[in-house]
Amino acid sequence: MASARGSPLPAHDAARRRPRQRHKRKMAAERQVAGGGGRGGGGGGSGGGAAGADENKENEKPAAPKAESFGDSLGLEILQIVKESQQQHGLRHGDFQRYRGYCSRRLRRLRKTLNFKMGNRHKFTGKKVTEEILSDNRYLLLILMDAERAWSYAMQLKQEANTEPRKRFHLLSRLRKAVKHAEELERLCESHRVDAKTKLEAQAYMAYLTGMLRFEHQEWKAAMEAFNKCKTIYEKLANAFTEEQAVLYNQRVEEISPNIRYCAYNIGDQSAINELMQMRLRSGGTEGLLAEKLEALITQTRAKQAATMSEVQWRGRTVPVKIDKVRIFLLGLADNEEAIAQAEKEETKERLFESLLSECRDAIQAVREELKPDQKQREHSLEVDSGKVSNVQYLHSYLTNIKLSTAIKRNESMAKALQKALLQQQRTEDDGKHTARPQDLIRLYDIILQNLVELTQLPGLEEDKTFQQEIGLKTLVYKAYRCFFIAQSYVLVKKWSEALVLYDRVLKYANEVQSQAGAYKNSLKELPDVQELITQVNAEKYSLQAAAILDTNDTCEAESPSQVKDGKPLSERFETFCLDPSLVSKQASLVHFPPGFLPIPCKPLFFDLALNYVAFPPLEDKVEQKAKSGLTGYIKGIFGFRS
Repeated sequence: MASARGSPLPAHDAARRRPRQRHKRKMAAERQVAGGGGRGGGGGGSGGGAAGADENKENEKPAAPKAESFGDSLGLEILQIVKESQQQHGLRHGDFQRYRGYCSRRLRRLRKTLNFKMGNRHKFTGKKVTEEILSDNRYLLLILMDAERAWSYAMQLKQEANTEPRKRFHLLSRLRKAVKHAEELERLCESHRVDAKTKLEAQAYMAYLTGMLRFEHQEWKAAMEAFNKCKTIYEKLANAFTEEQAVLYNQRVEEISPNIRYCAYNIGDQSAINELMQMRLRSGGTEGLLAEKLEALITQTRAKQAATMSEVQWRGRTVPVKIDKVRIFLLGLADNEEAIAQAEKEETKERLFESLLSECRDAIQAVREELKPDQKQREHSLEVDSGKVSNVQYLHSYLTNIKLSTAIKRNESMAKALQKALLQQQRTEDDGKHTARPQDLIRLYDIILQNLVELTQLPGLEEDKTFQQEIGLKTLVYKAYRCFFIAQSYVLVKKWSEALVLYDRVLKYANEVQSQAGAYKNSLKELPDVQELITQVNAEKYSLQAAAILDTNDTCEAESPSQVKDGKPLSERFETFCLDPSLVSKQASLVHFPPGFLPIPCKPLFFDLALNYVAFPPLEDKVEQKAKSGLTGYIKGIFGFRS
């Protein structure tokens, strides 16, 4: 203990400071390797790595030219910076948390670059940007990012408030914070050092955030005044600059217009609801602040109208409608179909079709719930015995018919768009891009034919001969188009005979349609033109025959690349000329190595055939006689008596 007191640094303090010193050295080394770049964490965002490197460049190059002295004017493209940052960091997919993290990281880097830090890690020291230190437009950007961070947090809480209503209080607090930063930005932009365009943009940005805050407080008059002020400023800016620069301002004006009409409706302007519904249908659905409220308003308006609707008539039968959800859907059906017909962009049409199908599925589900208790009653009812279905079941068939017909129209619209893409592809071939193929159209027509089969199986329509014949006529039309695009796919792979047979099948279907179309001209108006298909098929048949003849003449030229693919070496194909790039590479195939085994003649065998015909002289006199065997010979041999 005495030695510990006598030392200049206590042992436990020294042990506590060593990790801190190592951590400081590690952080300094990382900053040196990163070249002074900002750190990537913070704010719950998902940015890091390459994203952090890209964000560092934003602080190296200010959004507008930097002022060299107080006499020069400062400028900041507020709306452009906001829109680009939002699209690149999460708001394209509605990820407000990611955008909030980006704003936090950019604020940290800006403060570090400008040496405008709020104290250190141990103590917070609040600072404010004043007019006296306003020598760089990045000070304005600093306040703008503060406002954007508070706004993005408010929008994140708005998404979460659907399931957690208590978060609405925090949402309003964050919006007030964003308005406070926008007020500070507008106050600084009133300085003589800031140019006129930036002043106007700051006023519009302030009015926009104020309008959103008043909108959430349901102060309709104040919100409408703020939005109108914002809209007026952006319209003036759009008229003052070129068309390319005016696009951004006009987009913001279009975003604000539904909010203004909604505020006008809540103030008492009953005509605004029709304009709101038209805006919603033209755009294929709303997004952002107004989406949920506008949907609720339209549903409420239709519910009031649905109170007077009691029945619907279809295929000569009147069915009572008692389900409110079905009434609301049927009232909005005509408006949705009109909006689809007026839509110009394919994306807008697709959104409207999906919205209509979603509403139709909800209505069908409501009818199914009514059908469940009716199942047992249907088994014993007189209507079943007489061959008719109940009113609820017939209403279910009617809604299913609407759903399947809408799905057919949607697939047909997609098929037309793909056909246009195929024509453009034939005129201008673009390499490296995903292009349309006939196989995609075949899939769409398969789905259409499947939907038509389901239509023929609807309960209550089995004995309706007119309905069945109309569906059969439509089936022939779509079969003809399906065969046509199957033939087109065979043409691409040069299967001429198969394509020619399918073209004949298309003409067969088309002629059947024309022969049966006399009594069903009204139903054919909605279908693709069969006569146009016949003309196109005849033209394709002539071009197919010409291509087949040319293909047979070019067989010799087509053989050379196939011989290259056989893997034969150069020594075996001297007689055929072909361009083989592999001959000039390191893996050139010149000869087979090692060579294969070949049969060779074996070593000859010699036979002496003359030996069989030679007579040799007798040699008996010269050959010694063989000794006698037995006991007599043995005795004679002992006594020396040998012959």
